[in-house]
Amino acid sequence: MTQQKPPPRQRPKRGVSMADVARLAGVSSQTVSRVSTGHPGVVGSTREQVLAAMKQLGYRPNSAARALKRGEFRTIGVTLFTLATTGNSRTVEAIASHAAEEGYAITLIPVASPTQDGLLGAFTRLGELAVDGVIVIMEVHLLDAVTVTLPPGAQVVVVDSDAGDRYTVVDTDQADGARQAVRHLLDLGHRTVWHLTGPAGSFASQRRADAWRAILTEAGRPVPEVRHGDWSAESGYHAGLELAADPECTAVFAANDQMALGLLRAFHERGRRVPDDVSVVGFDDIPDAASFIPPLTTVHQDFAAVGRLCVQAVLRQIRHQTTEPGTTLVPTRLVVRASTAPPRP
Repeated sequence: MTQQKPPPRQRPKRGVSMADVARLAGVSSQTVSRVSTGHPGVVGSTREQVLAAMKQLGYRPNSAARALKRGEFRTIGVTLFTLATTGNSRTVEAIASHAAEEGYAITLIPVASPTQDGLLGAFTRLGELAVDGVIVIMEVHLLDAVTVTLPPGAQVVVVDSDAGDRYTVVDTDQADGARQAVRHLLDLGHRTVWHLTGPAGSFASQRRADAWRAILTEAGRPVPEVRHGDWSAESGYHAGLELAADPECTAVFAANDQMALGLLRAFHERGRRVPDDVSVVGFDDIPDAASFIPPLTTVHQDFAAVGRLCVQAVLRQIRHQTTEPGTTLVPTRLVVRASTAPPRP
């Protein structure tokens, strides 16, 4: 009985390569690489041609292999303490949009508690997820440290903080926005301006309140007792009920638009007409601000510019392996609508 020979071993089938896609599409491998990473510098018709070739050949880019080969992951980490506030959510949206334009994705790591340990834990997690740089949105003071300390050597940009002496910081010019709001009300003829501030630990709230107080002091005007809110419309409503009972209150600067919305409701319920009896200015210029009744005068924040500058700054650090301590302030502008007017004679 003759023993049958085993069938010859077949070579494993070679997977589709970038070169195969390039040949079918009639372009260079570099162009295929740019399309697969989402790089914006590819003509639309060429991009469609490459994508069609990828689909025909069943090509799937191996991002992990590319990252190991080039030593970069084309991912930016973003850490923050909450997504519930307008500023944070719109800043993250802007960061994601501008990162995508540069061919980068973002990895979002929320930090449960605003502490030094919580922040360092987020950096450890981001290191495990392999990111090229990190944007830290620091909207509140840390509970367990006077100032933030980040891992040495990290490619990092900080948003909304006082750490510009050690890190790259990008922030809205909170103080100038508040100054514009208060000056507008004083210029209309109001004797003074009441203020509804945000949470005590917030950098933005602190800067807006400090500027409000400074402008009144410089103008020689009385500085009313500050009212405290928590960014919500409900807190604005409760503060508004108190202010509505004070006939001396003819102008209020609210530290954000949501609290201003609560003020408008309280004044309406108490028969204080806006702007005939009391003027109201907000801060943020949320998309709905123009649809309030009356349309809200407010300070516009350019969240798109903040996101773009953050991405540009962290990419410079990634590409050049350098740090750039200092603070870049994004200008604000007052948007005058129908919620402010001169006081009654």
